[in-house]
Amino acid sequence: MNKHRPRFWLLFFSCTLILQGATPYVHASPLGVYHSHENAGNKIALTFDDGPHPRYTMEILSVLQEYDIRATFFFVGENVLYYADTARAVAQAGHEIGNHTYSHARPDKLDRADLDRELRQCEEIIQRVTDTSPKLFRPPQGNWNSNVYALARERDYDIILWNIDTLDWAHTPSEEICTHVLERICSGDIILMHDYHSNGCTTLTALRTLIPQLIERGFHFVTVSELIGSV
Repeated sequence: MNKHRPRFWLLFFSCTLILQGATPYVHASPLGVYHSHENAGNKIALTFDDGPHPRYTMEILSVLQEYDIRATFFFVGENVLYYADTARAVAQAGHEIGNHTYSHARPDKLDRADLDRELRQCEEIIQRVTDTSPKLFRPPQGNWNSNVYALARERDYDIILWNIDTLDWAHTPSEEICTHVLERICSGDIILMHDYHSNGCTTLTALRTLIPQLIERGFHFVTVSELIGSV
């Protein structure tokens, strides 16, 4: 269990916002909820949700390998079960794997038993297939509340959100994705992308443009765990 203990007022404030339907913006706090993590090293984190996918995840891996970049993939347990070879390839390439629930269920709509099952089943299949133990949890669609928070912390997970949404899930043209990111990027940012989305996805095309431009600007790509542990 994480040794950090939140101050009561901060926990109360965050839970109040949640109950009001808002997600509190927290950088690196003892709550273990992260949208970003400011640091002096110009470090940023690429994250990919909803995989693995047998074609698109492998294409993303190829681009990341070309630039010697490590990223964080938040896997859906069912997809790991179906595409175990792809999941293993991600782990073997040195990327970080996080828990994105077993069935991509919306966690804030689940009771405690069902949410625990979603987390546990995803965790177990990731461990069995990739021989790694996820310690990061990204709630699908970023939906979480005090119950999700409590169970995630009980299972020793940090909750990882983001502060730059590329909107690739909305089939945003790659040129717009690049402009959106490049206009907003700062040290410590967590960038949300997806391995794949129904009816096609522009993630791969955007990556091929974004990565060299971000490197040219002096940014360093790290995993989320490396980012939130940096100063």
